Amino acid sequence: MKTDIEIAQEAKMEPIKDVAAKLSINEDELEFYGKYKAKLGDELWERIKDRPNGKLVLVTAINPTPAGEGKTTITVGLGQALNYIGKKAVIALREPSLGPCFGIKGGAAGGGYAQVVPMEDLNLHFTGDFHAITSANNLLAAMLDNHIHQGNTLGIDPKQVVWKRCVDMNDRALRNIVVGLGSKMDGVVREDHFVISVASEIMAILCLAEDMQDLKVRLGKIIVAYNYKGEPVTAADLKAVGAMAALLKDAIKPNMIQTLEHTPAIVHGGPFANIAHGCNSVRATRMALKMADIVVTEAGFGADLGAEKFFDIKCRMSGLKPDAVVLVATVRALKYNGGVAKADLGQENVEALKKGIVNLEKHIENLHKYHVPVIVTLNAFVSDTPAELEFVQKFCEEKGASFALARVWEDGGRGGEALARKVVDTLETKESHFTPLYPDDLSLREKIETVAREIYGAAAVTYSPAAAKALDRIESMGFSNMPVCMAKTQYSLSDNANLLGRPEGFTVNIREVYVSAGAGFVVAITGAIMTMPGLPKVPAAEGIDVDESGRITGLF
Repeated sequence: MKTDIEIAQEAKMEPIKDVAAKLSINEDELEFYGKYKAKLGDELWERIKDRPNGKLVLVTAINPTPAGEGKTTITVGLGQALNYIGKKAVIALREPSLGPCFGIKGGAAGGGYAQVVPMEDLNLHFTGDFHAITSANNLLAAMLDNHIHQGNTLGIDPKQVVWKRCVDMNDRALRNIVVGLGSKMDGVVREDHFVISVASEIMAILCLAEDMQDLKVRLGKIIVAYNYKGEPVTAADLKAVGAMAALLKDAIKPNMIQTLEHTPAIVHGGPFANIAHGCNSVRATRMALKMADIVVTEAGFGADLGAEKFFDIKCRMSGLKPDAVVLVATVRALKYNGGVAKADLGQENVEALKKGIVNLEKHIENLHKYHVPVIVTLNAFVSDTPAELEFVQKFCEEKGASFALARVWEDGGRGGEALARKVVDTLETKESHFTPLYPDDLSLREKIETVAREIYGAAAVTYSPAAAKALDRIESMGFSNMPVCMAKTQYSLSDNANLLGRPEGFTVNIREVYVSAGAGFVVAITGAIMTMPGLPKVPAAEGIDVDESGRITGLF
């Protein structure tokens, strides 16, 4: 059986100008990064911005398990399948982070015969967007420490610096560090921290900004520290906005590549959904909606994280309104939730399926709370049995969700025909009455507790003394109307990764709260979630290599 990278490397790609031409994009509206990658210029947006929008379909999933769900694979495969049945469809995805590529998760280009290519470029440096974000983040950090060193006219309290440095790599040793050691000329000694680049507020800002002007306004609002009076100090106060924007001038432009079947794919931005808002850029989604009849996008991890943030943060801020949701599951993952060991998932076990399907049930219920039509799709495996498939289909339909089986991993767009036709039928026959979960005027605690209770199924929420104090401070600063961005483990509906299925009666513990004033949301960190991941005992990096011809192996 061929690996994903072998399939991708054997693919015959079309020049990106030819892929773009399918959407009537002129060559002079593209900024080329070689033959197969391009950024979409501002001229294109000016030409198409007044067109009516196509239909927006969100792909989300149950909580991830070691058995795998294949959410990106389904997203790519559905886009290919829609084109296969004659629809004009575009895919809108996030860019992968280097951290998971070299860690444990692998890349984010899809899988099998439902991939975006060039796969190696996408999973590694791509068009440099993440490097630009990292540079802008660390420029701000450098200017902050320099200001303190050069006399500190803003009266910044070194013990109340909240801006963190970042790097797009899993590196646990950088979570807590000390800077400024050495001589007096080496800066002021203070505790500092790193986050992974996808958790940087600048990543969120880039993904939510409407244009360069909006980007600069948002960058200026970033709170980097507090002064000795307890007042916030911003990036604008440090006069850092212009230089940061200059570093981001190309990164703000969406990227276009293609699928294995030459379906256009707009790939831009990449915040994680377990520690950030988990959606591709608003600019990319809006641009796609002006050029296609149907846009297929995805949000990170399970629906309790990515879909919730897509609805309550991205759609709230942008005015986007999804027309349907595709919820991805696998028989294997549902059996894993039912207590079956990973080694035994290939054996038929309807009883375990009955126990584990409660996880899927909760996600269906949650998505219905947003008043959007739901289609459940099973990412098919050869080990799935007719009895298992029949049970899942009947269960979903009894819960008010449509159902379709997808075989896109093995058959590409042709294998997603049933799902594509189900999506089209849903778009044509069912109306979306999208409504966010909570209104703007609730208090921050009420918003946190609404998400914990309604989406996670929690019985209660507790706050650390530091989190409670931070909430009071943030509300006193006038940020109570912002949505909340919950940082939580992706592996469970709860904040405890070990609680599988549909846990009940649990308490969500809020460890830390801070405001991302530029992004426009308040982050609540739950349980033991980390904003700087670590590498596993055997990182994927150990198996990655490149030969003398430049051919990469081991990337998946």
